[in-house]
Amino acid sequence: MDLRMDGAEQFEECPQCGARVPVESRFVTWCARCDWNVDPGGAPEPAPGRIDALRRRLVHRYGEQLLIEVGSGATGRPPRSSYRALAYGLALLVHGVTVALLVGGVLLLVLGWGTFLGPVLGVLLLAMACVLRPRLLSRPRGVPTLERADAPTLFAVIDEIAAAVGTSGVHVVVFDAEFNASVTRYGLRQRRMLRLGLGVWQVATPQQRVALLGHELGHYAHGDDRHGIIVGNALHSLRVWYYLLAPTPRPGLGARLVDLLAFGPRWAVYGVLVLLDHVTIGAAQHAEYLADRSAARVGSSVAAVELMDRLLIGSSVAGELRRQVVAANTRVGRAAPRDRVGAELWTNLATHAEAIPEREYERLRRVSVLRGHGVDSRHPPTHLRRRVLGDDEQYPGSVRLDAERNAAVEAELAPTCVRLAEEVIRGHVG
Repeated sequence: MDLRMDGAEQFEECPQCGARVPVESRFVTWCARCDWNVDPGGAPEPAPGRIDALRRRLVHRYGEQLLIEVGSGATGRPPRSSYRALAYGLALLVHGVTVALLVGGVLLLVLGWGTFLGPVLGVLLLAMACVLRPRLLSRPRGVPTLERADAPTLFAVIDEIAAAVGTSGVHVVVFDAEFNASVTRYGLRQRRMLRLGLGVWQVATPQQRVALLGHELGHYAHGDDRHGIIVGNALHSLRVWYYLLAPTPRPGLGARLVDLLAFGPRWAVYGVLVLLDHVTIGAAQHAEYLADRSAARVGSSVAAVELMDRLLIGSSVAGELRRQVVAANTRVGRAAPRDRVGAELWTNLATHAEAIPEREYERLRRVSVLRGHGVDSRHPPTHLRRRVLGDDEQYPGSVRLDAERNAAVEAELAPTCVRLAEEVIRGHVG
C-alpha cells in the first residue's frame, strides 16, 4: 500500500474496500468501514483446560440471556431460589464427603492399629480431607496495605460510595501492580478487604475511580454465592478432586490401572462441578450487571462506560509497565536514580493511557465483540456490560471526587505508590 500525507497525518488505502485509513506507528492500522485488520492477532488461544473452557461458554451464554433480562433501567429478575437451593445442596454434599474422609481417617487410625493397612489408609484419608478442607482467606502479609488510620480521606471516599450502593465500607485496602480490582473477606470474623491494582487505579480519572470502587463495593451489596464460604469452597474442592483424579501422563502399567479405577469417580466429579457451575454462574453474571449499575449510579453512567473502555487497554498498560521497568533498570547508575524513576512509574503509565486515541479504543471495542472479550472466565463479555450501561438509565453520579479530595487521596497513596513501584522495578512483584 502507498503511504500518503494529509498535513501532519499519514494515510493508507484500505486493500479491502479502498477507504482512506489513518496510520499511527504506535497502533494497529485498520479500516473502520470494513473492519480490515481490526484484529490482526486473530482469536486468542483456547482457554486452558476443560473446566475453564466450559466456564467461558457458560459465561457467554448467560451474558447474552441476562442482557435481555436486565433490560433498560430494570433491576433484572433475581436468581431463581430453586437454583440457589440446589447450589447449596450440592456444596453441602461436597463438604459432606470431606467430613466423611476426616471421620473415616480418624476411625482407621484409632481402630486399625491391629493391621498395617488401617493406619496407612487413615493417614491417606486425613491428608485428603486436609487438602479439601474449606479455607478462610487470610490477610496478606508483606504487601502494601492501608488501614483507616493510614488513609482517612481514601476510607472516607470508600465509606461514602459504600453507603450510596447500600452497604458498608472495608477494613483494609491491599495494593498490587495488577490491572484489576476486587473485594473479598478474610479471617474468622470475615472482615472486608479491597484489593486495588495500581495499574488500573493510576490510569483512571477521578470519576472513573469512583465508578471502579462503586462496582467493587456493589458486590457486597448484591452478593455472589460463588465467592462465599460454602459454595466457593465446594468449587475449590471439586477442582482439587478433578486434578487429583486426572490421568497420569505417559503412565506405566500400574498407573494405567489406577487411571482406569479413577475413570468413573473423575467423571462423576466433573459432572457435579459442571452442574454447580451451571446453577451459580447465572447468579454471578446477574451480580456483575448490578455491580456495573452501582458503578454508574455513584460515578455517573459516562464514567462507568469510560471505565469499561479502560478495561480494554489492560494489555497495553501491562506492556508499557514492562517497558518502564526495563528502562528503569537500564538507566540506574547512569541517568536517573531508581527511587526517582519509581516515583514516576505510575505517572508514566497514566500518560501512556491518556495518549491512546479514541480510534484505538474503537478498534478494541470491535475486537471485544468479535472475541467475546471478558475480564476473566467469570465476568460477562465486556461489550455486553458496556451495552447495558449505554441502554440503561443515565445517572449523573451521586459521589463526586473533586480535585481537592482526589489530591488528598493521591497524597495518602504516594508512599505506597513509591514502595510498590520500587518493588516492581526490582522484580519483587510480577
